[in-house]
Amino acid sequence: MRRSISTDFKGNLMTVLSRETKAAILAAAHLKTERVDVPEWGDGVTVIVSEMSGLARDAFYAKKEGGKVSISQSQADLLLATVVDESGALVLDESDVASLQAQGSAALDRIVAVAVRLNGMQPAAVEDAAKNSAAAPSGVSGSDSASTSASQ
Repeated sequence: MRRSISTDFKGNLMTVLSRETKAAILAAAHLKTERVDVPEWGDGVTVIVSEMSGLARDAFYAKKEGGKVSISQSQADLLLATVVDESGALVLDESDVASLQAQGSAALDRIVAVAVRLNGMQPAAVEDAAKNSAAAPSGVSGSDSASTSASQ
């Protein structure tokens, strides 16, 4: 039987994805988060921005299909998909869009910049993903897998 635990080049223990370990690995949420201070929204206000799951990212991009969207609408949509509470649950919903659009651009830009970075949405990263997607053979993608959270 193959070992599912191994070491890296520094001797640190690593769990290797295998038939034996896949359930535990895939069941756990592995989404990165980052706190962003938003002093414009009040003294000590912090927002937690999360990486999107594959399904959440698919939904975000599907919403963008079909036409041009204003910058404030696009930013609001991104915040709806990435701002979470300490448990990882999404905080914002469609009823918050107009209020988000009315916020100052400096605060929105700061939060959006983190969401873009965490989700690899910089222009070069998006272009690379599109090229890789076009070159990849058709079949099941990682985004077809079940979400690790009902909210994402």
